[in-house]
Amino acid sequence: MGNNNDRRLPRLEDVAARANVSHQTVSRVINNHPNVSAGTRERVEAAIAELGYRRNTAARSLVTRRTQTIGVLASELGQYGPANTLLGVQQAARESGYFVSIAAIKGAGAEAISDAVGHLTDQGADGLIVIVPHDGTLEVLEGLNLNVPVIVVGEAGHGQLCGVMMDQKLGARLAVAHLISLGHRRIGHVSGPLDWIDGQARVDGWREELAEAGLRDDLLIEGDWSAGSGYRIGQQLAEQRNATAVFVSNDQMALGLLRAFGEKGVRVPEDVSVIGFDDQPESAYFMPPLTTVRQDFEELGKRCMDLMRTQIEDGTAGGTLVVGPELVVRASTAARPRLT
Repeated sequence: MGNNNDRRLPRLEDVAARANVSHQTVSRVINNHPNVSAGTRERVEAAIAELGYRRNTAARSLVTRRTQTIGVLASELGQYGPANTLLGVQQAARESGYFVSIAAIKGAGAEAISDAVGHLTDQGADGLIVIVPHDGTLEVLEGLNLNVPVIVVGEAGHGQLCGVMMDQKLGARLAVAHLISLGHRRIGHVSGPLDWIDGQARVDGWREELAEAGLRDDLLIEGDWSAGSGYRIGQQLAEQRNATAVFVSNDQMALGLLRAFGEKGVRVPEDVSVIGFDDQPESAYFMPPLTTVRQDFEELGKRCMDLMRTQIEDGTAGGTLVVGPELVVRASTAARPRLT
């Protein structure tokens, strides 16, 4: 009959013995500490795989007084940007050895935010990441006087709150600069809701790039992020025919716009160039394939977790980290058509 000790789970000390290193070195490898040589890291990782070692998070929390849990407060998860930001954060947290507890809310009211934050802190979350893309979120969080690190996605850090953001204004400027480089002078903008931080930032970038080129910014129509609103606005723009190019604030609205233009006989890009924002996977398969601005949500999540770990593990306050967007040129934009 076998001994019970034969069936015990491998411990950190077992990994250290197998790799012929100290247990501190194993701990550094597990926690992705940079001060470990590549050869040593490979030996330790091989030993972990051979032994089937898994970190005992419950035991570790008794020593560190941390739960290894990050609370994520999120809203508008039906939209591409917030949903993929959450996925990016989840992936980065898992790779960093943290669990994620999610509190999803509808809208962005002060009471809903306060209740959700209380739920996450009651669970003992080591820190909070907030993905609520509406104006006023920062002010609500500041009023809660939280005693754990907080990172607000999409806004600049302020006071005790840190920020990780995609440079939305720069993305809009890249889009408009591309259209200007093609000779367009009447460039309209289909915006997202202007009470969204990203929606307003993209409007600001559109306006700034036009102003720098000495062009008018009077062709602004507000949408609601949906393909349906893009379709309705596209019908209106097809009737007016007062722009040779349209910058659309997300790819979903651009999809609706393209359909409306097609039904009205407006050719893209021969008559009007169209450019979107986000680079959804489907955007390369629109008709025509959509020129757009890509957001790297995986990198955004990684930056969130890098900043969060720095605050939790080192007690170092952060500020604001900014991730740059990328212009992706496809077939929906072309040189301005000649006037007849």
